[in-house]
Amino acid sequence: MAHGTMRTFGYPNTLVREYDHWTAQLRPKQATLGALAMICKSEVTAFSDIGAEAFAEMPRVIGDIETVLSQLFGYEKINYLMLMMVDPEVHFHVLPRYAATQTFQGVSFADPGWPGPPDLTHAAEAGEVVQARLLERLRATWPG
Repeated sequence: MAHGTMRTFGYPNTLVREYDHWTAQLRPKQATLGALAMICKSEVTAFSDIGAEAFAEMPRVIGDIETVLSQLFGYEKINYLMLMMVDPEVHFHVLPRYAATQTFQGVSFADPGWPGPPDLTHAAEAGEVVQARLLERLRATWPG
């Protein structure tokens, strides 16, 4: 059953890959090109409460995220932000970082915070068609 944080990030429509304990979802607001949310499926609000199995699965999920985002977009750095101020269940904002503006399907994706902290208030005007193409590309490249 999907909890509130998963739904806030558009589950199931934004789902890239579902794991036993995590989901990788396309972030509806693309602060940078390929921004994802890595969300624990347990309804826990403290990182220490996710359970040993979820901790054990994290390297696989992170490895898949980094492999796919590197292959598709060649990011320069990647940031994982665990904020949980608005959406309480354990999750990370996954932000590939770029020194230069990236283009996907004719849309420019800037990273105005580079080289400092990411600017989560910024998002590219991607539109539904570009979001759908981005989701298709991610799903097609994802292992498994």
